[in-house]
Amino acid sequence: MSIGWRGRGARASRRVERSQLERRVDGLIEMTAGLMGSDRMVFKAAKLGSLKALRSDDLRQRAQALGRVVLDDPTLTAPAVGQLDAFLDRVEDQLADLMARRSVEDRLERRVAERMQERHESYLREIKNQILNEDGGPENASTLRRLAAIEKLNSVHLSRQVLDLLRPTSFDQVVGQEAAIAAVLAKVASPFPQHILLYGPPGTGKTTVARLALQAARAMAKSPFAPDAPFVEVDGATLRWDPRDVANPLLGSVHDPIYQGARRDLAEGGVPEPKTGLVTEAHGGVLFIDEIGEMDPLLQAKLLKVLEEKRVTFESSYYDPSDPQVPKYVKKLFEEGAPADFLLIGATTREPEEISPALRSRCAEIFFDPLSAADIERIVREAAQRLAVTLAEGLEKRVAMHTVEGRKAIGLLADAYGYALQRTGGEDPREIRMEDLEQALRAARLGPVRPPEATASPVVGRCLGLAVAAHTGTVLEIEAAVFPAAEPGRGSVRFNETAGSMARDSVFNAATVIRHLTGLDLGAFDVHVNVVGGGRVDGPSAGVAVLVAVLSALTGRAVRGDVAVTGEVSLRGGIRPVGGVYEKVLGAQRAGVRRVVVPADNLSEAPRLDGVEVVGAATVAELLPLVLVDARAPFAVAPEVASRPPAAEAVQAAGRGVGSPWP
Repeated sequence: MSIGWRGRGARASRRVERSQLERRVDGLIEMTAGLMGSDRMVFKAAKLGSLKALRSDDLRQRAQALGRVVLDDPTLTAPAVGQLDAFLDRVEDQLADLMARRSVEDRLERRVAERMQERHESYLREIKNQILNEDGGPENASTLRRLAAIEKLNSVHLSRQVLDLLRPTSFDQVVGQEAAIAAVLAKVASPFPQHILLYGPPGTGKTTVARLALQAARAMAKSPFAPDAPFVEVDGATLRWDPRDVANPLLGSVHDPIYQGARRDLAEGGVPEPKTGLVTEAHGGVLFIDEIGEMDPLLQAKLLKVLEEKRVTFESSYYDPSDPQVPKYVKKLFEEGAPADFLLIGATTREPEEISPALRSRCAEIFFDPLSAADIERIVREAAQRLAVTLAEGLEKRVAMHTVEGRKAIGLLADAYGYALQRTGGEDPREIRMEDLEQALRAARLGPVRPPEATASPVVGRCLGLAVAAHTGTVLEIEAAVFPAAEPGRGSVRFNETAGSMARDSVFNAATVIRHLTGLDLGAFDVHVNVVGGGRVDGPSAGVAVLVAVLSALTGRAVRGDVAVTGEVSLRGGIRPVGGVYEKVLGAQRAGVRRVVVPADNLSEAPRLDGVEVVGAATVAELLPLVLVDARAPFAVAPEVASRPPAAEAVQAAGRGVGSPWP
C-alpha cells in the first residue's frame, strides 16, 4: 500500500508541475501578443508555419511555436518536457530585450515628436515673418488707401511760420543776454561740459541759446560732442509717466508681451521688449528740458540717478535670460542697460528756491536778465529787417509798452504784418503802420504794461518799493494814511489783505523803528497801509518802503517821486540785504526811476544802468536823506494830521515835537 500511495503522489506532483508550465507558456504568449500586437503575432506565426502549433493543446507544440515567434527561428524543434524550463528561460530573456528596446524606442519617439513640434512652430514663425517681409507685406486695399491719404497730406505745405523766420540763428541776434550767453558757452563749449539750470522770464532766449551753444561746441576741436550730437528738447510740464514704469517716455520702459503688446515676433515667444527713452536718444548730446521745475519730483529723482550712472536699467518679471528665443539686443538691454551719457540743460521761470536742492547741487546755475524796453525795441527793429519792412515812427516803442517778452514782441509784429497785408490787398507791404499795430493790440485785448511810474514832484505818504515776480523786477506803489485814533491811545493798523502777512509785519516793524528813533508813538493813531494794485509782498524786502510811506504820512515829509527803495528793516533801524536786486534795478529803470536805494550789502550785486543811480544804505539814518525832502529837520506830527478830529489828546499822547534831527 505504501508503494501505491508513493506512485499516486509522484503523478500528482507531475500534474502540478505541468500545470505551472502551461500557465507560464500561456502567460508568455499573452505578453508577446501585448508586446508585438495580436495581429502582428498571428501574422508572424503563420509566416513561420507555427500558427496551428500556437493554438495546439499540446504544451510542447505551443512552447515550440512561441519560441519560433519570439526568437524568430523557424528551425526550432519542440523541447522535451524536461527541457521546457530552460527553453522558456531563453524565451523570457529575448522578451526582456524586446521590452527594453521598445521602452527606449518610446522615449526616443516622444523626444522626436517634441523636437518636431518645436521645429514646426519655429518654421511657422519664420514663414509668417517671411510673408510679412515680402514686397506686399501686411498691406491690403484699406491700408494702401490710408497710406495714399497721408502721402497727399504730406504734399501740402503752408508757408513757414513767421516765428521760424524771425527766430535768432546766431548769438548776436539774441538781445540783452550777453552775460548769460558767455556763461552758457563756458559750461557747454568746453572739454568738460557741465549740467546747467537756466533761470529767467519767458521769451528771453533760453532755448535758443542752449541750441546755439551746442552748435558752437560741435565745432570745437577738443569738444566731447560729435558733429552729429543730438539736441533733444522736451517740456517738463507735459512729461507724463506711470510709477509702475509701464510707460516712461523720458527714461524708457518695458513692454510686456501680454498686456502692452510687445513686437509681434517677441510677443509670440513671450519675450518682453525694452523701449528706450529720451535720455538714450540724447546720448552723446544735449537733453533740454523746458520748465524743468514743473516735473514730477519722483521723476526728477529718477533722472538724477541716470545722471550719476549714465545708464538706464530695465527690469521685467517676464524676462528669462535662459530663453533661447530672446534676441541679443533685448538680452543686452536687460543685462547691461541702455547708455544715457548726455548733458542736461534745464530751463525754468521758477525761483531757485522752488527747484529741487538735489538737482541744483548737480547743475551750474545761470540767470537770464529780464528784457528792458530798449531791448524790446531792438528786437522789433531787427525783426522788421528780416521781414524787409520799415516801421512807422515810434512803433517799436509802442510794442515795448505792451510786453516785456521778446517772443511776444515778435508775435505782435507778425500780427501787425498780417493786418498790413490786408490793407495792401495781399501785396507785400513796405511799411507797418501804427494803425496796423493798433488793430493787433485790440484783437489781442492787450493793454500796456504800466508799472507805477516815477514822478518828478515829491509826494506825501507814497513810496516806491521794488519786487520780483517770475524773474522780472517790478515797482510797487505803497501808500499810507495816518489819523488820530478814535479813542486816545488805542490806535489800529489796517492794510489790504491781498498784500499778505509780510505787509502787516512790515507795518509793525515800522512802528517800532519810528517810535525808537523819533519818539512818535503810532499807538495813538489809526494807520492804513495799501499796496496799490493789489500786489502781493512775499518777502520782507518791502519793509523800507512801508517805513518811509508811514513816516511820510505821519510827519508830512514828502517822498521823492523818482526814488525807489528795497530792503528789510530790523527793529534797531538797520537795513538788511534782500534777494533779486539785479532784477529790481532793471524794473526800476523801466518805470523811469532815477535813484534806487538798496541795502549796502547788496550794492555789489546791482547792475550799473544808464539813467539810474544805485546807492547803498546800511541804516535808516542813511536812507532817509536819500528819499525824503528836508529829512534833517526835526520830526513831528504833521499839522494836517494833528488837526483831524479828535486832535488834542491824540497829538499830546504821541508827543508832538519830540525828537531832534535824525541821528
